[in-house]
Formats: sequence, C-alpha cells, structure tokens
Amino acid sequence: MPVDDTHTSPSRFLLIQTAFTGDTILATAVIEKLKASFPHPVIDLMVRKGNEGLFDHHPHLRSLYVWDKHKGTYRQFWPLLIKIRRKHYDFCINLHRHHTMALITLLSGARETIGFSTSPLSRFFTRRCPYAINPAAGLTHEVDLFLKLLTGIVPGTGRSMPRLYPSQEDFEGVTIDGPYVTVAPTSVWFTKQYPPEKWVKVIDLLDPAITVCLIGGAPDREACEWIREHSRHPKVENRAGTLTFLRSAALITKARMNYVNDSAPLHIASAVGAPVTAVFCSTIPAFGFGPLGDNGRVVETKEALPCRPCGSHGHKQCPEGHFRCADIGEERVAGDRS
Repeated sequence: MPVDDTHTSPSRFLLIQTAFTGDTILATAVIEKLKASFPHPVIDLMVRKGNEGLFDHHPHLRSLYVWDKHKGTYRQFWPLLIKIRRKHYDFCINLHRHHTMALITLLSGARETIGFSTSPLSRFFTRRCPYAINPAAGLTHEVDLFLKLLTGIVPGTGRSMPRLYPSQEDFEGVTIDGPYVTVAPTSVWFTKQYPPEKWVKVIDLLDPAITVCLIGGAPDREACEWIREHSRHPKVENRAGTLTFLRSAALITKARMNYVNDSAPLHIASAVGAPVTAVFCSTIPAFGFGPLGDNGRVVETKEALPCRPCGSHGHKQCPEGHFRCADIGEERVAGDRS
C-alpha cells in the first residue's frame, strides 16, 4: 500500500515496543487507532528481534526497526539512532518502559516524545502518562493504557482493537479437515502455566470427533509432545515449532475454540477476533491482560488464596511451594461454566 510520505502534516509516527510478544501484539491497537484517525499516516515500528514476523506484509506499516537484545546495546544503538533521526518524526511514542528505549525516544529528534511516567528518563519527554489500570477512568486493559498515550493526538478515547494480518498463504498453510480447537499449553513462567497433566485431562474431555492442535514455539515442542503422548483423545496433532506467528494466527482464527494460558496466544486470539478460553493461575485478569471481545472467557481458581496474585509476570516456581492457584477443574476449562 503506498503511503503519503510528505511532511505537510503531523503524521509521521515512530512507535517503540521491544517487550515480549504478547505486549507487542497488544501494541498493534495503537497502529489501528492512528490509521483510523489520519488519512495517510506514516507509521514505523521498533520491535525486539524475534517479533518481526508478526508484521510480515502488514498493510499499515512503512518500515520496521529490529532491536536485538543479544547483540549488545552500544553496537547497534548509534547506527539505529542515526537511521531514526533521518526520518524526522513528528511523534516518537514509547510503549515500553526500558532505559535504552527511553534514551532512543529522547534522542530520536521527534517533535514530540511521549511515554509512560514509569519509564526511565520520562521527566524529559514532552508528554507522559501514568501507567496504571484505573477502571474508574475506563482503563481496564493494557490496550487502554497504550491508547492513552495518544491523548491530544487523535480525537476520541474509544478503544481500538489489536490486529494481526495473516495472509491467504498463511491460511492455506494450516488447513485442517473438519472442525478443530487449538491448545497452547505452555508459558515462559511456570506459575502462569496450567499443569501439563491437567491439559491432558482437558483434551480427553473434548469431543473426539474434532482435531486438537497443540501449538507453541520450538522450545515448547517437547512439552506438547508429552501431552500428545499421554492423551487418550484420538485426534491430537503437535504443531508446536512448525508455524510462524502469522500461521499460528491463521490457525487460531478458524478454530472452534482456543485454550490458552495467560500468554501470547491469548493476545493472538484477541487480535484476530477468535474465541478463547484463558486459564489464569498465579496472575489475574485485573492486571490488564485478559481476553478482549465478547467471545473470550476466563477460568481461574474459585479459592480465595492470600498469596494470589504473587506477581505480574509469574515465577519459575510457586513461592509458597503448593501451586494451589492451578487447582482449577478440568471440566471448567473444557467448557463447563458451573
């Protein structure tokens, strides 16, 4: 899609989001809001290496900067900053809260620099917003906080939804005969992951006539294979490590249901408008990362645990040693709302 590249209006934007995959997916709501608010916005985006595949053939982006966290800060900082300054941005909007990204924001040469007040160096930004969920102010989700950064730039305060754009080729690459569901059983954090033996029981409760597709990245393939081998369901496929982000999005789009943890596949489902069942163990939806849309549901423990939530990002092991927040009935996850 051709982009108006003139400099006659304040329509050149650099967005910075170099956090994890889920945060990057949610940040696409800002792209959608800018596209809806300006006739021909020029939008560039900076992401961490590994997340660039989310934006293949994206229709609203001019260019993508990739920040390699393993390459070394100073080795890539100055060459990248030189490229950014040559673009003469009107707005540099930092959606991340990291020192290096704050420094890039400040030195970007943009007419306005915008970010959260919790970001390092934010006192030097031209504008900053609090980073806090505030239901009384209509801020109930991370997406709402991201869009709050556009106050004064775009009219209105309505929520734009995050969106991914899998291609026709992506859809053709994940065709499955008959109805199917996806299960994304893993997480980087142990306490955000519904236990594998419980996922086995959930899968065994599902209709044996439908296909169950286990999804995840390459590091998740072994865990998904364990679940497949231990399940009695007759139609379980392990597709972990075989799909790009956008092919995963295509698969999730057409699924009858998508079963996930509090992890990136949850936000992929939101970004393609797909039905999703999200299991929250140590974390809670009130942190602002629940499903978006009317076709999402949350399943969590009914027990009032004094230790829950034990942190916003999860832990490698349960701090209390019992992991009772994962004591959630498999029937409830599979679809019994009682």
